[in-house]
Amino acid sequence: MEISCSIIIFTSLALALFSYLVIRKRGKQMRKLPLPPGSMGLPYIGETFQLYSQDPNVFFASRLKKYGEIFKTHVLGYPCVMLASPEAARMVLVSEAHLFKPTYPRSKEQMIGPWALFFHQDDYHARIRKLVQASLSPESLRGLVHQIEGTAAAILRSWDGHALSTFQVMKKLSFHVGILVIFGRHLSEQRKKALENNYFIVDKGYNSFPTNFPGTLFSNAIKARKRLREILNEIMKERREKEAVVEKDLLSCFVEWRDEKGEQLRDEQISDNIIGVLFAAQDTTASVLTWIVKYLNDNPKLLMEVKAEQMAIYESNGCGRQPLTWAQTRSMPLTHRVILESLRMASIISFTFREAVVDVEYKGYLIPKGWKVMPLFRNIHHNSEFYSDPEKFDSSRFEVSPKPNTFMPFGNGVHSCPGNEIAKLEMFSFIHHLVTQYRLALNWKDNGTISSTCMYSRWLGLTIRWSIVHSLFPSTVSPSDFGVQSTYEIVRASDKQVLEEMPRRTVCNKTWHICVPLAIFTSTTPK
Repeated sequence: MEISCSIIIFTSLALALFSYLVIRKRGKQMRKLPLPPGSMGLPYIGETFQLYSQDPNVFFASRLKKYGEIFKTHVLGYPCVMLASPEAARMVLVSEAHLFKPTYPRSKEQMIGPWALFFHQDDYHARIRKLVQASLSPESLRGLVHQIEGTAAAILRSWDGHALSTFQVMKKLSFHVGILVIFGRHLSEQRKKALENNYFIVDKGYNSFPTNFPGTLFSNAIKARKRLREILNEIMKERREKEAVVEKDLLSCFVEWRDEKGEQLRDEQISDNIIGVLFAAQDTTASVLTWIVKYLNDNPKLLMEVKAEQMAIYESNGCGRQPLTWAQTRSMPLTHRVILESLRMASIISFTFREAVVDVEYKGYLIPKGWKVMPLFRNIHHNSEFYSDPEKFDSSRFEVSPKPNTFMPFGNGVHSCPGNEIAKLEMFSFIHHLVTQYRLALNWKDNGTISSTCMYSRWLGLTIRWSIVHSLFPSTVSPSDFGVQSTYEIVRASDKQVLEEMPRRTVCNKTWHICVPLAIFTSTTPK
């Protein structure tokens, strides 16, 4: 018996020693591997200035052309390895995901909250993700179709008579949809307004330079973040004091959850994840909606085809007297392809942040432990090897499924976006009301631009004039009437006949402020 125990102990020690020597030898061999080609830029600053100041397509494409699909750089204070192939993206996000951990700049964690699920990859992440997915699953969303459609329609109406930035108003739409998903219909208007006011202060400071001097965007955002936490704590306290909510929402899932030991989520964990869900749901969806408006304007034939698809649904619902159903949102194949192609073309999420937790070898190069690793979704989506004529908007390319790991608008792996279905439902609802009740025309003289950068979105131009005009016929606004050189003209139609050409009439007040290009959303409904 003693001999057997000695043999077991000796064997275990020998295996441990052998494993240690193998790992040590492999570590030495890996350290001899070269770093990927590339430039680290200036000391401390690296290439951060170029990343923020250049068109993202230029920044990434120029380095890919010079160095290949894997290259090193130094941005945002960190040494980085950037990867631009589907195989590399899958390696980082799926097959070897355990070698990389999610990472964000500290200022981002400070704004959203350290307990937000996308800052974690352990059991806590799996637990929170399961709760979020349950609230955002198709089964849960079926009961929200009517409310989300109503939110989209109401938001469109609320923009009457205002000249507004497209991206900013789309963000408000996405914010209200997020509030609906998180809190259901159990939140007072006063609470909604308080959340909205403070949330958008945080949003303004999210991508600002992280200096906490009084009066700066960052400082104001930090203060607003504290107020958000206080408001959310009050809402959670009220929810716990009430009886169980019949209609389950995300907050209910968080508040009522218990583990096998009966432990609950702490308030700071819940509030961080609520703010995280709002951030994740808002900017990306708003960005895509803004691009969809642009792409539809740029493709009049496609716009009419989408209109025809949506008009069939609109008429089957008694010309809008009945709400959209879940089945109808699943029966919009052309609209769905337009959304997918917009996601590919815009590539709102240009890359994602990971950090190597050990030294990693990839294609003969060393990715050192502690370095940031960034799969470049944008460049994969715009690679002519996977998409013919990739700079051309062509929704028909999605009549067949893309090759594996070449289309990742929502990420990939366990950290992929759990809210992709709610985002699509919001887009379907908005497009349905836009194309069935508004007529869209675009006149360009000065070319306003939209650019989506890798870290944040800059929206130049695309200011919208939303105006509802009560008349029996559609009315259009001539750019010359206001000295405007670029306009979107979107006119609400009450029936099929008003889709035909009608006499041009000026219907809007000439005194409002104009930005170029200008979008004018007008509707005509008979009294």
